[in-house]
Amino acid sequence: MDPRDGPGTARNPYEVLGVSPDASQEEIRDAYWRLVRFHRMEGETEWTATHLAELQDAYEVLSDPLRRAELDAANGDSPAPPPEWPPPYQPALSPPAEVAEPARHSRNPIDRLTHRLPRPWRIAIDWIVTIAGAVAIVFAIKQWVVNPYRIPSSSMEPTLHCAGEQGCEARLSDRVLANRFIYRFRDPRRGEIIVFTTPPAAKTRCGGQGGTFVKRLIGLPGESWSERNGYVYIDGKKLNEPYIKAERRDTETHEAVKIPKGMYFMMGDNRAESCDSRVWGAVPRKNLIGEVFATYWPPNRISIYSTYVSFGLFALGLLRLPLRIRRRRRSKRGLVR
Repeated sequence: MDPRDGPGTARNPYEVLGVSPDASQEEIRDAYWRLVRFHRMEGETEWTATHLAELQDAYEVLSDPLRRAELDAANGDSPAPPPEWPPPYQPALSPPAEVAEPARHSRNPIDRLTHRLPRPWRIAIDWIVTIAGAVAIVFAIKQWVVNPYRIPSSSMEPTLHCAGEQGCEARLSDRVLANRFIYRFRDPRRGEIIVFTTPPAAKTRCGGQGGTFVKRLIGLPGESWSERNGYVYIDGKKLNEPYIKAERRDTETHEAVKIPKGMYFMMGDNRAESCDSRVWGAVPRKNLIGEVFATYWPPNRISIYSTYVSFGLFALGLLRLPLRIRRRRRSKRGLVR
C-alpha cells in the first residue's frame, strides 16, 4: 500500500486488495486479512486507520455479489453472472483472535549475559567460550577419565611393542589408553597392565629412567613374592604366566619378600630387560594412575586387554544384533522384489 494515497483518493477495490476481477471469494477474503495484518504490524502509523478503512470498504464491495456486479459493469469488464437473490447470508466481519506469542528467552547463559553487546562481539565471545570449553573437556578427560601413553622401552615386549631401542620388535611404538578412574571403584588385580608413577629409587637404579612406567601387576598387598630361576612364586606357589615368552624370561633368583600393606609388586613381561620392583621395590597405591585397557596405534596393533571393556563391547554388539538382523531381512526382501 502506497502511503501517498491519502484521504479522498478513491481507488478500484480490486487494486486495493490486489486481486484480479475474476478472483474467488476465498481469494478476496485471504487478500483482505493478509493486508489487514500487514498494516497492523508494519504499516506507517499516520496512515494505518485510513488504509484499514479503505480495505474494509473494498472488501464489503467485492464480497457483496450485487455491488461487485455493478463495479464490474462500471469498469467495462465482461458482465458478471447474475447474482443470486436473495444474496447468501454473510456473517459480520470479525478479525480472528490474535494469540500473543510468548516472549522467547534463550536458555544459554552466555546469550543472556551478552545480549546487549554488538553482534560481532557476541560472535567472538561465543567462539572463545566454545574453544575454551572444548579444551577444558579434553584436559578433564585426560586428567580423570582416559589418557594415552607411548611405550618407550622393551620392558613389556612382546605384549606391548616399542621402537628404536634394544630389544624392541616393532618399527612404531604402541600407543595405549589407560583408564584413570577404575581404581577409584575397585582394587587392582593381579595380571593387569598398569600405568604408575615410579618411586624415587627407580630414577637412580634404572640408569636415569623414572617418572611414568607401564608394568604388569604381579604381587598384591600382604603376599609373599619370590623368584627362582626366572619363575615367580606367590606365597610359595608357582605363578602361571602365559604372557611370558621363553626367550624373554631371565634366570634370576630372589629370596621371598613380604609385600607391605597398600603396596603392589610390578614386573615387566620382558623379564631379562625390565627394571621393575625387583630393583626399586613395591609401588604404593597412591602412585597407580590407571589400568591399560587398549592399544589404539598402530592400526595393526589395535587390541583390548581389559575384561570389563571387552564385556561392554560384547554387550553392545548383542544390543545391536536385532537391528542388524532387521536390516539384513529388509535387504533380502529388496533383492527378491
